[in-house]
Amino acid sequence: MNMKKLISLFAIGLILMGLSAANAQTNAKLGYIDSQELISMMPGKDSVDTKLMAYQKELESTIQQMLTEYQNKIADYQANVATMSEIIKKTKEKEITDLETRIQDFQQNADTDFQTMQQQLYKPLLDKAKKAIDDVADANGYTYIFDASLGVLLYFEKGDNIMPLVKKELGL
Repeated sequence: MNMKKLISLFAIGLILMGLSAANAQTNAKLGYIDSQELISMMPGKDSVDTKLMAYQKELESTIQQMLTEYQNKIADYQANVATMSEIIKKTKEKEITDLETRIQDFQQNADTDFQTMQQQLYKPLLDKAKKAIDDVADANGYTYIFDASLGVLLYFEKGDNIMPLVKKELGL
C-alpha cells in the first residue's frame, strides 16, 4: 500500500509541475531587438570606429614596411647569389627566412591585438546597451528578449520589438 501511495504522490507531483510549467509558458512575455542596429545608433560608436580604423592603418603600415624589406632582401639575394660565397649565401637565406617568420608572427599578433582592442573599445557601448535592455525588460515585464541580429530568432510575430523602448531609455 505504501508503494501505491508513493506512486500516486509522484504522479500528482508530475501533473502539478506540468501545470505550473504550462502556466509559466502562457505568462511569458517575449520581445526582440536588433542589437547591431542599436549599437550603430549609439553615441560614441563613430569615435570607436575611427580609433579602430586608425589602429588598423597603423598595423597595415607596419606590415607593409616589413613586406617591402622582405622584397628588397629577396631581390638583393637573387641579383647577387651568383657572386656570393657559401657563408654569405647561407647568412642571407637565414635573414630572409627569419624575416618571413617575423612577418607571420606579426600578422598573427596584430590580428589578436586588433580583436582585443575592438573588444575593449566596444565594451562600454555593449554594457550600456545591455543595461538599457535589462531595464526595459524589467520595467515592462518581459520574460525573454531575443537578439534578432544574431540570426537565432526564427519567428517573432507574437513578440514585441523593444527597440523603441530601449532607444527611449538611452535617450536616442
